[in-house]
Amino acid sequence: MHEAKEWLARHRTALSLVTVLVLIGLGFAAMQQLTRELHFSHIRAALHGLSAWQIAASLCFTAFSYLTLTGYDVLALRIIGRPLPWRVAALASFTSYTLSHNLGLSLLTGGSARYRIYTAAGLDGPDVARVIGIASATFWSGVVTVASVALLARDGPIDLAGFTIPAAVSHGIAASALVLIIAGLMLCGNARGPLRLWRLSVPLPTVPQALAQIALAVLDTGTAAAALFVLVHGAEPSLLPAFILAYALGIVAAVLAHVPGGIGVFEAVVLAVLPGDRSVAFAALIAYRVIYYLVPLAVAVAILAWREGLRRRHLLNHPLSSRLLRDGRAVANGIAPLALSAATFMGGAMLLLSGSLPSLHARMGALASIVPLPFIEASHIAGSLVGTGLLLLAPGLYRRLDGAFVATRALLLVGAAFSLAKGIDYEEAIVCLTLAVMLQWTRGAFYRRTALTQIRWSAGWLSAVLVVLAAAVWIGLFAYRRVPYEDDLWWRFALKGDAPRFLRGTLAATVALSAALVWRWMQPPGAPEPRAIDPAARAHVLGLADRTDAMLAMIDDKRLLFAESGAAMLMYQVRGASWIVMGDPVGSSDDWPELLWRIRDKADQAQGRLMLYQVTGPVLELAIGMGLHVIKYGEEAIVDLPNFTLETPRLRSVRKAERAAARRGLTFRIVPAAAVPVVVDELAEISDEWMRAKGHAEKSFSLGHFSRDYMQRFDVALVMDGERIAAFANLWLTQNQAEASVDLMRHRDDAPHGTMDFLFVNILQWAKDRGYQRFSLGIAPLSGISGRRLAPAWARAASLIFNHGERFYGFRGLRSYKEKFAPRWEPRYIAGPKGIGMIRSLRDLSRLIGHAPAAS
Repeated sequence: MHEAKEWLARHRTALSLVTVLVLIGLGFAAMQQLTRELHFSHIRAALHGLSAWQIAASLCFTAFSYLTLTGYDVLALRIIGRPLPWRVAALASFTSYTLSHNLGLSLLTGGSARYRIYTAAGLDGPDVARVIGIASATFWSGVVTVASVALLARDGPIDLAGFTIPAAVSHGIAASALVLIIAGLMLCGNARGPLRLWRLSVPLPTVPQALAQIALAVLDTGTAAAALFVLVHGAEPSLLPAFILAYALGIVAAVLAHVPGGIGVFEAVVLAVLPGDRSVAFAALIAYRVIYYLVPLAVAVAILAWREGLRRRHLLNHPLSSRLLRDGRAVANGIAPLALSAATFMGGAMLLLSGSLPSLHARMGALASIVPLPFIEASHIAGSLVGTGLLLLAPGLYRRLDGAFVATRALLLVGAAFSLAKGIDYEEAIVCLTLAVMLQWTRGAFYRRTALTQIRWSAGWLSAVLVVLAAAVWIGLFAYRRVPYEDDLWWRFALKGDAPRFLRGTLAATVALSAALVWRWMQPPGAPEPRAIDPAARAHVLGLADRTDAMLAMIDDKRLLFAESGAAMLMYQVRGASWIVMGDPVGSSDDWPELLWRIRDKADQAQGRLMLYQVTGPVLELAIGMGLHVIKYGEEAIVDLPNFTLETPRLRSVRKAERAAARRGLTFRIVPAAAVPVVVDELAEISDEWMRAKGHAEKSFSLGHFSRDYMQRFDVALVMDGERIAAFANLWLTQNQAEASVDLMRHRDDAPHGTMDFLFVNILQWAKDRGYQRFSLGIAPLSGISGRRLAPAWARAASLIFNHGERFYGFRGLRSYKEKFAPRWEPRYIAGPKGIGMIRSLRDLSRLIGHAPAAS
């Protein structure tokens, strides 16, 4: 089972792409079946037959639908008790829905847009998640209600792609759905406080708020459907129930299929369910894609680019802000890169799809008198290649890469030229030039200086690219299905040779995309820095250490970054996109700012997330200055050794346990590092026995792990039961005697009761006698975090886990054990990105610590 999970984790991206390819194939296969009797000329005639009033009415219904969508967020903010001005909620809602409607990557696009706007307005990550969840529930309540009512209003069976659903079954499904909605309303009316699922609380709306949710969602679904309905030429009012049913089922299918933008799936379901002339319906669906999806996206991109540009120019008027802007961080929280990334993607899709469609003969005739045919043919292929390049560069804009900005701007300019040269497609040229102007207007947002080869293509983004390519192929095959295929069709060059140009352009785009993917997949996984560590340089810095956790540098599971002076270093490791620094920098504190800013820049150039793990108070000011979000991780137990004595009331239980163990004959011994090889085999036996008994696996990164090489680097404290070792701990000792501590502490199953107390007491006394100033008992995670009502959400969650999570990890038990030694507690912190970025970094940290090290 574990091997299967690991296999799935390793091939998750490939499996996701295969799944999307299957869904794309099914969607377009259904479209092919449903449109097999249609002609491209009929579709074009139906599009040209759309009247101005139909387009105007569709635009009005679209505007009203998006206005209604803003109510989702306004209502969700009120339900969670965090109301914001309408203009803030409207901007978040509008940008979120326009992006997710077109790309379908709701968490990457829509959720990200909401997060950036709402956190700037004062909400935290959990509040944004609640808004997204409640808005999604509102959407589904409306779609389900509309679909259920439409199903009940339909008398006959439903024929869906050859599969017939009897009326009784469809009515039963609809009635059950409405019963569930009524039950939800009753739950809201009878609830006393939030709904608690396990240890999570979900705020429930009041009955009026729940009814408002349903009403808003029904109004939104109705107006969105009306925007399509008015585009269907000759549609009678009697067709409205069937039409609404087709629309609702199409939306549900598109969302469940997870195909980016729902392209192909939505159209196939609507065509399958909707009666009447499919040529007219197909033309209406094409116009609807433009009016309801692309026009709002263009408006959203224009608004965001305008806001970003204005902010940039406002910042330039302030000297400090100007300096920060040049450093690239003043615009780090803007969402213009996200919107322009989506717009660039759609621009690339436009060029690819344009290459699949027949040219306008009147324009081609005028073009032929100016441009020679070979240049026209070359421009057609070049336009498809430019479109493919824009699709591949869009993720780089999302990640704010300066190289992606320069390359995209250049491709948009040449794309405009090729659009004119291949068929006087001035509409496409205007779109490309407008996008180039918007990019230039917000150029300060693209500040990361890194190679284009480092662009990360997620599975979601690759899925969207495959959808666009599949759509371009299908549209071309549909447009030229009446053209008989011949082998020499590829080599026909003529002014009206649209089909050969489609074949050549599609082949060029497919080859370019395949070459990019193969080249990327054949690259080595990352380009890790040289792992060679200079032992002399490391030993020199460790000699300056004041804290024992610096000894983690002796474990070869980290990278070390040295200061230019050679008097300080920091420990870090890269996992996924997370650059995780372990503890405070080691050595001279004068070099800490240089080290932390260097690792900050390295992570930023690699498009990564920086996290500082288990840092202390002196690092906080630097972390805040670097723009990191600080949360408390726990507290470290420190025993001041000069004042340590067992003869105090607080150490009574420890004193009794130590003396009882001594009476049983246990003795204490220190084995110098040079003599550890003599006992290392017995230590390994005890370690293996302890691991089996606890059911644990070795950890890494923030903890040591048992290996002969590691153990032989340190002195080891032993508890002897006669001539037999009962327990051991390896000692971490600073050279300046500022601090002593232990790392691995393990004992036999049959060790006498009180053995570990005996071990600790004797180590503390030994360290005190040798002049060490303090002893670290280690960290109690989540300890000392207040869970008060007005505390941040992360603090309330941490307090809840600390107080009630004993079955998963002994948080309270660990603190109680350390408390026996009467320590003082010092806070430890985590500093990292906000929101989702912090969650992802914590996930990478967990995997890094839990990664089993290689045995040695």
